[in-house]
Amino acid sequence: MKVIKNYLYNVGYQVLAIIVPLITSAYVSRVLRPEGVGANSFTNSIIQYFILIANMGIGFYGNRQIAYVRENRAQMSQTFWEIQIVKTIMTLYAFVAFEVFMIFYTRQPEYMWAQSINLIAVALDISWFYEGIEDFKVTVLKNSFVKIISMIAIFIFIKEPDDVTLYIIVLALSTLLGNLTLWPNIRRDLSRTDWKILNPWQHFLPMLELFIPQIATQVYVQLNKTMLGVMVNETASGYYQYSDNLVKLILALVTATGTVMLPHVANAVSHGNMEKVNKMLYKSFNFVSAISYPMMFGLAAISLTLAPKYYGPGYGPVGPAMMIESIVILIIAWSNVIGVQYLLPIHRQKQFTWSVTLGAIVNLSLNVPLIKMWGLNGAMWSTVISEIAVTFYQMWAVRDLLNFKELFLDSWKYCVAGILMFIPVFWMNLHLPQSWLMLGIEVIIGILIYGVAIWILKASILNEGRQVIKEKIHK
Repeated sequence: MKVIKNYLYNVGYQVLAIIVPLITSAYVSRVLRPEGVGANSFTNSIIQYFILIANMGIGFYGNRQIAYVRENRAQMSQTFWEIQIVKTIMTLYAFVAFEVFMIFYTRQPEYMWAQSINLIAVALDISWFYEGIEDFKVTVLKNSFVKIISMIAIFIFIKEPDDVTLYIIVLALSTLLGNLTLWPNIRRDLSRTDWKILNPWQHFLPMLELFIPQIATQVYVQLNKTMLGVMVNETASGYYQYSDNLVKLILALVTATGTVMLPHVANAVSHGNMEKVNKMLYKSFNFVSAISYPMMFGLAAISLTLAPKYYGPGYGPVGPAMMIESIVILIIAWSNVIGVQYLLPIHRQKQFTWSVTLGAIVNLSLNVPLIKMWGLNGAMWSTVISEIAVTFYQMWAVRDLLNFKELFLDSWKYCVAGILMFIPVFWMNLHLPQSWLMLGIEVIIGILIYGVAIWILKASILNEGRQVIKEKIHK
């Protein structure tokens, strides 16, 4: 039950972390207009490269290492401070690199300096520690409060198209304050540590192993926006960002399992219980498949109407882009299970690194020709194909470790149910007069069709759900 509780906590925060900008973006998109939104998206994509250097692969690595030693309080405290020292030093290096970059960067420098607050916030982010000890309640409640405050601040202070810099500052300060709120709990959770015995640089090379896949991942997460801003215009970069925001909201419900399961699986690996590890993997894969298929087909069915209706006039191109990008919901869900929940805990970083490196190579190879041919939609197809490459490589890497028949046992049922849901909902979205009420009706009809379909097909997820409910009642 602890895993389920942590999953719900993490889902709650991940959804809130994306739903707050979604709530505000309907307002901001109209106030700042596509040009202002694009400027924020483009400059944020640039600062993310420096944030990448500062993070140095610490998110996954720190989470996993704390999970390994959390039963020894003294060792856990030592590990925390060693990793945090490396992170602080890397953040300083990243900021120096940013200052050098700003000597040569002349395009909207005020936006970039405002974005640099995000870089400072990185040094204070210790969410990886609480994920490692599986205390998601702390990070969720404190960060949720800050997110809500930032949402209120946006509605109060962002009033006209010239407020782009102020908007960037509000978003960056919310991240900084959210990270600061985690520190008061550290004295409670750690024991006193002798600073003389700390050996932070023993973690550097293992971090570097996970830093390489983060670089590769960042290439096809941020480079698309950067290249759109350079090859097309900043407005196209904003369209990409807004499509990505809606897709990432859906993905948050799925990939939250990775953050929750990583320390859980790592702890099982540290005890040598590989049978339990594989059993958890099959269940997790079945769960994410069951929720990813309807999310993918459902978002694709309503995207053409949802995007322009939500963001307002001038955002029509977001709809087709989002319909293309919806494919990654299922693909990333699978790679999250195989990569984050399996390869990393069992020390198969090499395969994980190769998978995301392949994705980056595919993305770089396709971006230029596809963006030249199709602009925004070309960037979306490049993203989809690169994510498919990542997932297929990871599947190939675990072919001797997992039983694919068991892994995909009910996947066809979820796919059939998703298609049966997509057809009528997409028809309604195209042919009936659209309003928020109608969109709500389409979503409800889609859920009902999918639910009935997996019930008729007797999908195993229903039995697992009933077992969880029974366990909860008995407790």
